[in-house]
Amino acid sequence: MATLDLRNTVKSYVASADERLLKMMKALAESYQSEEEPTLSEEDYAILDRRRESYLKGEGKSYNMEEIKQNARRAAR
Repeated sequence: MATLDLRNTVKSYVASADERLLKMMKALAESYQSEEEPTLSEEDYAILDRRRESYLKGEGKSYNMEEIKQNARRAAR
């Protein structure tokens, strides 16, 4: 769908929206406009560091793209 089509679709939603939908759309727009980038906590970095070290030592398991797809299909069932 082209940008113009999307814009027109959103405008039609806004034209008939109730207060609840308008509040959700406002929150989404404000979130989108926010300059804050998602950040990780120190704990998140520590977990990533442990996993990376494990992987570099050969203790971690890695997957190729086909294995990832198979795992995703199994999880979706």
